[in-house]
Amino acid sequence: MSRPLRIAVQMDPLERVNIDADSTFAMMLEAQSRGYELWVYPVTALSLVEGDGISGRVRARARPVTVRRQKNDHAEFGDEQIIDLGGTDVILMRQDPPFDMGYITATHMLEHIHGVGEGRSLVVNDPVAVRNAPEKLLVTHLPQLMPPTLITWDIEAIAAFRKKHQDIILKPLYGNGGAGIFRVKADDENLASLLEMHFSRSREPLMIQRYEPAVRKGDKRIILVDGKPIGAINRVPATGEARSNMHVGGRAESVELTSRDKEICEAIGPYLQENGLIFTGIDVIGDWLTEINVTSPTGLQELDRFDGINSAGLIWDSIEKRLKS
Repeated sequence: MSRPLRIAVQMDPLERVNIDADSTFAMMLEAQSRGYELWVYPVTALSLVEGDGISGRVRARARPVTVRRQKNDHAEFGDEQIIDLGGTDVILMRQDPPFDMGYITATHMLEHIHGVGEGRSLVVNDPVAVRNAPEKLLVTHLPQLMPPTLITWDIEAIAAFRKKHQDIILKPLYGNGGAGIFRVKADDENLASLLEMHFSRSREPLMIQRYEPAVRKGDKRIILVDGKPIGAINRVPATGEARSNMHVGGRAESVELTSRDKEICEAIGPYLQENGLIFTGIDVIGDWLTEINVTSPTGLQELDRFDGINSAGLIWDSIEKRLKS
């Protein structure tokens, strides 16, 4: 392709990102270094237009942007314009969950233009695959790789699961960043209250998993590009904290892939590749796969610092390969 690629980034406010940790920012820096043209917009600026005889079905109020690694001055924006997203080459769908009806609706809208060719834009990750792969549900298709897990609305089933496994983790099924996750031990008297609180505010089921003591040594985030692992970071919980997410104080450490990690990657890699899930992150505690992150995985900058690689470059190499195929 002789002209520079046009890249549209659908994300939460760029102005507020942590430039030393944000994976979307790293991908934008790499795109810019390759001479790509960058546009940015929030998901709330997305529109689907039908039935008025005009071209450009999926549009966004977007701003051209230049990025730089300079704190408090990392983005320079041009004037906002309405752009035809089908006229871009790539759309990075990088807004954070929760994976709610707003998120799902955006995948339906982008599905109209996803692809390669005139009037199409390669959406990363594939919006249909993202919609069909809620992160805590996708992993249930690989039960041999998971710790004991229950997904239910049934309070009695949850009580029975705790009675059997004694020490459990409660997770909102569509949450992110460690929000709303609780460890509940066998003698904890708060289980009923926690369930009442959740179900009074949500119609969604909970995911319940056996607590894995190996998490004290870390929750491994493995980054995969087009189904192949490129490296991992270990996220160690802070003292007094059951969660290892870096949003809540987890500490990132360098770590190598074990033979079990590679076995897990080999098991899920073909599915990710075949379904256009180009940039994913999986979570492994001890020997067990706990989540497959397909919406807006993180960890690129930490991985680069530990391993001396250019993970965003590997992602863009994969995207370019898809555009040429």
